[in-house]
Amino acid sequence: MKFGVFDHVDDSGLPLKRLLEDRLRIVEAYDRCGMYGYHLAEHHGTPLGYASSPSIFLAAAAQRTKRIKIGPLIYILPLYHPLRLIEEICMLDNLSDGRFMLGMGRGISPIEAGFYGVSASELQARYFEASDLILKALQSETFTYRGKFYAFENVPMTLRPIQKPHPELWYATRTPESFEWAAKAGANTVTLAFDQQVRDMTSRYKKAWVEAGRDIKDLPLVGVSRHIVVAETDKDAKVLASRAYKRWLSSFRKLWLDNGYNAPLTDLYPDTWEELEGMMNGCAGSPATVRRYALEEAERCGANYLVSWFAFGDLAIDDVIRSVELFSEHVMPSFG
Repeated sequence: MKFGVFDHVDDSGLPLKRLLEDRLRIVEAYDRCGMYGYHLAEHHGTPLGYASSPSIFLAAAAQRTKRIKIGPLIYILPLYHPLRLIEEICMLDNLSDGRFMLGMGRGISPIEAGFYGVSASELQARYFEASDLILKALQSETFTYRGKFYAFENVPMTLRPIQKPHPELWYATRTPESFEWAAKAGANTVTLAFDQQVRDMTSRYKKAWVEAGRDIKDLPLVGVSRHIVVAETDKDAKVLASRAYKRWLSSFRKLWLDNGYNAPLTDLYPDTWEELEGMMNGCAGSPATVRRYALEEAERCGANYLVSWFAFGDLAIDDVIRSVELFSEHVMPSFG
């Protein structure tokens, strides 16, 4: 079992300058406390995501950390010109000394894609084409490509990544079919699904991995993502989590509701923290409570990577860092 972090860099009520600096200090704590990876979301035009250019924030994080791997989860590929993104990927892998994790996807929000003039009907096709050419280009000295959306001739690939043949691959999904695709592609995965659904997905991933002729001992990271708050007592943690979740959920839903949609993913993220915990889709408590939850979650889901959302809503920086420290000291050692 390894441990990572997911971060929206969502609205906390603080000025943007303070929010970004606080998050970088928190990333330093993740690094200090031995987290495997820091995964950053990309969103646009919404208080859910104030790191709308993941590469810029990750470049800063690379200079403030020494061990933790860093990367987007995910780059919304249809919103980028692939050649520009290839160069950013190479720069980030070098700035981080080979710690960059390459997460790619199509994006979940048709509203955000619409801001960039990309129709929802094109998202999947653009993603498949862009991901294919990016991985090929990262392994090429010069690159020629002719597709439906992108075409270029003999482009020199002057920037090269440290990791060969390319940076570590990551994919986020809720569908079993995509988990099978990720296994065949050799990509690490994270899902928001929970309970029996995620057990089915991790089982399908492992089966597809073996059927592709690979050793189960070489299995990539297959992760689940959960809101986690650790404090000295259960009561203290639940007070912090309940308030912060309310603010995070408001940011999560705002763009959709403002544009006439229903609230998104209510099956995963209900109206209150108490309901979320009741679904076992998050945990706030003392170190003993969270340790028990993490052990049960690993057993229940069949995952080998727990990705925690330690910073969300209006949780204060000191509370987040203390939460991470308690998790590192009391929960992580329980997994050997």
